[in-house]
Amino acid sequence: MSDILSKLAPPPGSRKKAKRLGRGPGSGLGKTSGKGQKGQRSRSGAGNLRGFEGGQMPLQRRLPKRGFKNPFRVVFEVVNLGSLERFDAGAVVDLAALVEAGLVSKKAKAVKILAKGDLTKKLTLKADAISGQALEKLTSLGGSFEELRRNL
Repeated sequence: MSDILSKLAPPPGSRKKAKRLGRGPGSGLGKTSGKGQKGQRSRSGAGNLRGFEGGQMPLQRRLPKRGFKNPFRVVFEVVNLGSLERFDAGAVVDLAALVEAGLVSKKAKAVKILAKGDLTKKLTLKADAISGQALEKLTSLGGSFEELRRNL
């Protein structure tokens, strides 16, 4: 087995030697190293700039810009009251419990409880936000809500 491994080689023609640039006139790629005489691409550092269109006004600058993108926007993952029915009565439902139950993703930054569906159990909810109707339904059953004060 070891004699076979020692004779392993890539198939002929699959490996190509790298171009050796700037190695004299005899190499065929001396002096200007295959870049020609003058011009934009002959200069050092001439690479591909993302979005560069050869001096033409780039597409991202030709298109009109509209509206406003709030960099501080908070995206809530939504959980409906009806889906909290799976928890036992009197349970404390926090972010970890919601992730374990598969109701929100592990990457959830903020969770909001909405009133869709019916809840029949008394629960203690810990989330970032809750709708007015959901809070009303929860407190009518004797449950409570604790708002998580996090920097979102």
